[in-house]
Amino acid sequence: MSRFSDALLAAALLLSTPALAAEPFPGVGRPATPAEVKAWDIDVGPDFAGLPKGSGSVERGQAVWEDKCAACHGTFAESNSVFSPLVGGTTAEDVKTGHVANLKRPDFPQRTTVMKVATVSTLFDYIRRAMPWNAPKSLSDDEVYAVLAYLLNLAEVVPDDFVLDETTIRAVQERLPNRHGMTTAHALWPGPGPGGGTSKPDTANTGCMTNCKTAVEQVSALPEHAWSAHGNLAQQNRRIGGVRGKKTGPEEAEADAAAPGRTLAERQGCLSCHGVSSRIVGPSYAEVAAKYRGAG
Repeated sequence: MSRFSDALLAAALLLSTPALAAEPFPGVGRPATPAEVKAWDIDVGPDFAGLPKGSGSVERGQAVWEDKCAACHGTFAESNSVFSPLVGGTTAEDVKTGHVANLKRPDFPQRTTVMKVATVSTLFDYIRRAMPWNAPKSLSDDEVYAVLAYLLNLAEVVPDDFVLDETTIRAVQERLPNRHGMTTAHALWPGPGPGGGTSKPDTANTGCMTNCKTAVEQVSALPEHAWSAHGNLAQQNRRIGGVRGKKTGPEEAEADAAAPGRTLAERQGCLSCHGVSSRIVGPSYAEVAAKYRGAG
């Protein structure tokens, strides 16, 4: 059983103890059942502990991708107006060395997922538990293997006829472009080993715990006078794939006043799923308008 499920089970057992479960919220909640704990025990570690049996080909992955992934990530993982590109920026030399050279270039315009990730288990785990965005955990294990195979093929890590399964995924780890790009030689990594529990912490501060606020002050946005302190953030965003960034420049004021509806949709994130004239995840504004035209 994984560390995550161990902690979850310990919490469930703690709450099941009558003396502890009675306070401080009597009658609220109940102990988690073994079946409920098992349903959450789906994480896959870097050592592939927890990896389920299954398999999926690149060809099968392309079909699943186009059906369930392309709406947000683009047909070739190049992104569209919703999310950043997943592949790109890596080379055959990176596959050999395990270090992505473009990560050292400050002028390189994009940091894709495949450029940064160091363990293929991270990709499998995240796709399995969180994708698709509108229906997480709806993919079968075979579909997860297939989608990941297609993604790795787009990144030129595996060939077109590759079949990914619980055995071949270990060989894929040895070809991941940034597999040597992660270090544990820091004080944030727990346990024994380089940096594990023996390294000097980054700070030696102690919490003062005096004059603390009695209530949490929630601030969800910058004050208006600070929006343009660093210019228009939207214009400074990446130039590859979909660009999502708040318009903070004063030059946007006239455009906002001329199209208040679109401005509101952009600020509230509506355009991430609903394009003006094209369908993304949900119907476009043009489709909605056509459907309800004349409805009063």
